[in-house]
Amino acid sequence: MQIPYPSRRAAVLAGVSAFTALVLSLPASAADPIAVGILIPGSKSDKGWMESGYDGLVAAQKEYGARIKVQMIENINYADMEQALTNLASKNALVIGVGGQTQAAVLKVAKRFPKTHFSIVGGNKAEETANVAGYDVKQAEIAFVAGAAAAMLSKNGAVSYVGGMEIPSIVNAGKEFGNGARYIKPGIKYFENYTGDFDNVAKAKEATLAAIAQGADVHYHILNLGLRGMEQAAKEKGTKIIGSYTNRCGTDPLYPAYSITGVGYQVQYAIKEAVGGTWKAGYKPFGLAMGPNASDMVICGATDEQKAKLEQIKKDILSGKIKVLEG
Repeated sequence: MQIPYPSRRAAVLAGVSAFTALVLSLPASAADPIAVGILIPGSKSDKGWMESGYDGLVAAQKEYGARIKVQMIENINYADMEQALTNLASKNALVIGVGGQTQAAVLKVAKRFPKTHFSIVGGNKAEETANVAGYDVKQAEIAFVAGAAAAMLSKNGAVSYVGGMEIPSIVNAGKEFGNGARYIKPGIKYFENYTGDFDNVAKAKEATLAAIAQGADVHYHILNLGLRGMEQAAKEKGTKIIGSYTNRCGTDPLYPAYSITGVGYQVQYAIKEAVGGTWKAGYKPFGLAMGPNASDMVICGATDEQKAKLEQIKKDILSGKIKVLEG
């Protein structure tokens, strides 16, 4: 499970100290719409986790129209999450935290609002709380498949990974990316680095350039805005990046492949459950077992051989033949 940990300048919410709330309201004529509050701690245009979550919100709005009304708070510091969630919980029937870094604050705030439902996108197993659901993207699982894809695409026989915070879920994904690459090419070179910050562009660029200097020509990441630094390095040196979270094949030649971790799918899932009256508390794993919308790996323009290898790896993970770390 990924726990991206954006550190951001808090924006200002009208009438509430230091937040920006974007209220995506629907027609006033809607009969008793379900009020949904969503906290996106990072930038909704980060080309990664946060943007995928926002895309899921937009898709849900298109699907349910006037049946829901949405209040969104984005781009805040970790220290301000509890206040942001309190604001959302006081006004909404369902509150969604996008990212495992919201989990601690959600669990705390949920105790004060027992009638409000909370869903954590990227949540892991934690204390059982009657009004909290945690959705695990199982990112280490798909990172293994991404590593296999990277090895297939590498011309130099060297690949790299850059993570933000060096915490268990991010480290586990990095280790499984390397394991996946070695599964395809046992002798492949693998370089792993952590910047300590999901949004630091300069450090992500520096880490990527260091790997490139040692031969890496395909890169993977768990970053938010820091991805821009990886992109800068790859563009300067003519290397490639495996994209994360959403399939955007054909939109950018810098990206020959994408891993899909269903962040937006989980946002849609939470809203669907609320609208349908079937929302349930507790831990729920997603990952490959939930299908391609929840987790998948795509090489753009893949050969039949590449497709077959990736499919077999996914099947072997699901069957337990290939064992991967949690997270």
